[in-house]
Amino acid sequence: GEDVKPFTPEKAKELVMSLQQPAVFCNMVGDWPALHWNTKYLSAVLDGKTIQFRLGLKTVDLVPQFETKCSYVEATLEEFLAWSCGQPPCLSGPFSRYEYSKYWAYADYKYIARIFEDKPEIFQDIRWSDFGFPGRSGKESTLWIGSEGANTPCHLDSYGCNLVLQVQGRKRWHLFPPGDTSFLYPTRIPYEESSIFSKVNVANPDLKHFPEFRNARAHVVTLSPGQVLLVPRHWWHYVESIDPITVSINSWIELDADHEARVEEAITRMLVCAVKSAENPSDGDLWLNPTEVEATSHEINLQYLNEAVSAYFRCQKAGVPGQAHPRSAAAEQRTSASSKRKKREVGCEPEECRSLNQELGFSTLQAEKLEEIPFGPHLIQVLPQSQETSLVGAAAVKSDGSDLLRENEGGHFGKLHCTRKQLVTSNDYGTPVHRMGTDVSPNASQTALSTNDLLDCLVNPRVISLVARLLLERTRV
Repeated sequence: GEDVKPFTPEKAKELVMSLQQPAVFCNMVGDWPALHWNTKYLSAVLDGKTIQFRLGLKTVDLVPQFETKCSYVEATLEEFLAWSCGQPPCLSGPFSRYEYSKYWAYADYKYIARIFEDKPEIFQDIRWSDFGFPGRSGKESTLWIGSEGANTPCHLDSYGCNLVLQVQGRKRWHLFPPGDTSFLYPTRIPYEESSIFSKVNVANPDLKHFPEFRNARAHVVTLSPGQVLLVPRHWWHYVESIDPITVSINSWIELDADHEARVEEAITRMLVCAVKSAENPSDGDLWLNPTEVEATSHEINLQYLNEAVSAYFRCQKAGVPGQAHPRSAAAEQRTSASSKRKKREVGCEPEECRSLNQELGFSTLQAEKLEEIPFGPHLIQVLPQSQETSLVGAAAVKSDGSDLLRENEGGHFGKLHCTRKQLVTSNDYGTPVHRMGTDVSPNASQTALSTNDLLDCLVNPRVISLVARLLLERTRV
């Protein structure tokens, strides 16, 4: 029958927790009421409620368009729809200053529990229980609404793996494996807890200044309505909306390995806040992402570090460290204004830290058993662009008998030929001495290392990982 799904909840959960590469689930959500969450429906449900939109330029520079460089407006979905449909610009209104042909708009990371707090019954429209996570609904999910060109800078999430349901329109995902981290030039500026950004604009890479990006292995897939993408732990991703309007819903699944990651994030936060807060604020360096309300004090950051270390050892005693597990519904509630994604959830009780083996009675699939994973019409493997079987430039397996996962060739935007600016400071006085264009060859006589240069090395993921292990060893003794 039509209601029979290709995978049982137990099998779907096994795949989610075992897969070490991105994959697309098809024919798993056909009966979800959330598939009707197009913008017209959501506009009626929100009934004039305003939400924040992030606006960026459609022209693509060599530099990523970080959130610190975007504009922000509060608007209703009706106003967004009128603007995104190309209606004649109004003389007033939140979008009046932004010409549709030049800008995109994105209502991203909208916590469903927050924006629909007065309509809790709508949470049940999202049924992650079909993927083996009973009790997980819209209350533990986030909503994304964007216009064509809306995008998220390339980054990796420090915690968990990610399930993404496409509801309306299509989004193109550019994914890179954890092993490509050094090729993506990781940075923590702008700083946002749980997100490590890439200095590379993967839609228009500056290969002169980031030559190692040539070695990165992009896995590109276009996600269509009704499909669910699995983004495994620590996979880099750049996401762009390729249709006039897109709607998607996601939920992050916590893993046991996140307890060590929280220690790493606590160390990073302490160092970044201490160093950047000591700078002269008049320098105008927008180092804190808008999602971070404020730079927390050293005392608060130290407390956070100790809580993260304590949680790590509690969960290590309670189960096998490093195995995957779903978090409790209580831990999923991210309603704090300063809490984006999976932040600071360090209060895990021991009984919540049981390994996947204890819960379901199966072991994690090893790499050598990859051929046993049931790839096919219901589970599409996202392969590297260079492989002939890639979805790039060719039609892939049908998802529901009509929609295809497709990837067009040469679909990136053209270059915007402008010079990137870099602030350099004097070694002796720490004051700006001049700005250098990217085409100028730096040498010792004309440049000096900036605070951000130091931080890029100091809080590099490899360095922080080593520091965390040393700190945990010290605490264990």
